[in-house]
Amino acid sequence: MRIRLPLPSIIHSRPHLSLAIVLGAVASPLLPDSWPWLTRVLAGWDILVWTYLAMMAWMMVQADHHDIKRAACRQDEKGPVILAVLSLAVLVSLAAIVSQLATIKGLPDETLALRYTLAVLTLIGSWFMVGVMFCSHYAHLYYTDECGDKPLGFPEDLKTPNYWDFLYFSFTISVAVQTSDVTVRDRRMRQVVLGQSVLCFFYNLAILGLSINIAASLING
Repeated sequence: MRIRLPLPSIIHSRPHLSLAIVLGAVASPLLPDSWPWLTRVLAGWDILVWTYLAMMAWMMVQADHHDIKRAACRQDEKGPVILAVLSLAVLVSLAAIVSQLATIKGLPDETLALRYTLAVLTLIGSWFMVGVMFCSHYAHLYYTDECGDKPLGFPEDLKTPNYWDFLYFSFTISVAVQTSDVTVRDRRMRQVVLGQSVLCFFYNLAILGLSINIAASLING
């Protein structure tokens, strides 16, 4: 007889995110002691982000709409809270990058290379993480909605949207802050879309500013 141990809801509902958080938390203290604590934290965040992205990419490539429905039903009602916390963590990572780049004058070339690498990995990884997180949440809201009209209206030929369709919707908002040919029919869904639009607008501005700062530092350095 199999005995099932009770697991926290986040582990059951979001196993990829849970494993990525554990790996990031375990890896940070194991990084070289010579690194400043903020550099170790940022490196741990990057391990979390890229582990999560790799696992989600592997899962999404293989999943069909039946797998999406099962994953959507596993997610509990704490999804908006988790989404808000992770979005805040993304913004904090940007602040950490600014702090890292503010004290680079006079550092050895090896340290400069490390800080620039961490900055680039964090910028790219966090941007992709936002899109993937919202994609997963859109799929959850779509497939757990019990009303007659679904909260998202896909084109006629997409009766059973898969992860590629939700990725398309999410990253269209991330890139252009618009919804393209997918319509939003539900007030709750509009709130989520609005939240992602505002977050991505300011995040894209931050990326632009930091990219200019990094390029100027490399040219002047």
